[in-house]
Amino acid sequence: MRFLRLFLVFTRLGALSDLAYRANFWFQVFESLLNLGAALALVALVFSQTDQVAGWRLEEMAALLGVYFLVLGVLSMVIAPSLTRFMEDVQLGNLDLMLTKPADAQLLVSIQEVRIWKVVDVVLGLGLLGFSLARLGTQVGAAEAGGFGLALLAGAAIVYSLWLVLTTLCFWFIRIENIVMIFWSLYWAARWPVGMYPGWLRWTLTLVVPVAFAVTVPAEALSGRLGPATLVGALALAVFALAFSRWFWRVGLRHYSGASA
Repeated sequence: MRFLRLFLVFTRLGALSDLAYRANFWFQVFESLLNLGAALALVALVFSQTDQVAGWRLEEMAALLGVYFLVLGVLSMVIAPSLTRFMEDVQLGNLDLMLTKPADAQLLVSIQEVRIWKVVDVVLGLGLLGFSLARLGTQVGAAEAGGFGLALLAGAAIVYSLWLVLTTLCFWFIRIENIVMIFWSLYWAARWPVGMYPGWLRWTLTLVVPVAFAVTVPAEALSGRLGPATLVGALALAVFALAFSRWFWRVGLRHYSGASA
């Protein structure tokens, strides 16, 4: 409940800030629709030449794109802007303000900035998921829906943990924006099933920068191709990632000198 109250407060502050420039909202709508249209056009072009891509049919690819835009919206709305601001606060010594608050500092830096107009990507992702589910029909039952929910939560936890670890490096290094850009470049590859890539890239997207757990694995649950072992592995990796990122965060804090040092 405390997390929810804090998140609602930051969401309200973000909305007040963003709505002062309402043209940005319409620009975001246009940009999101353009990105979705380009992704769908590319998928349509590929499927005009074949019936399957790495064993995925068109309806299943639509579900995967829906998950892709859903996770992208959450990342762009909360995690990315908040942790980017955290890096700036460390460089400027402004993190002192967060450390003096009567709440967990990691929680505060993770939700401190909400870009409300990025909810457009979330809505588009949900809409595309709804369309794909209507096309998949009876293939999606209670087991598939439950697996999808668990896989999506695990994927979100893994991606958040990765972002936290990458940005926590700013306690030792001055500028690490390029490392974050590498993540975005690899996340773009998650618009396609990870199984279609060569072995080295498949392992990169699964273990090094595990965006496959955030997009492909949840989509596999909806298509009925997600095995219990993969789901258990995703949940175990999520628990490990959260624990490791928390430990790494605490180590980083011990190296923060602050503005008053």
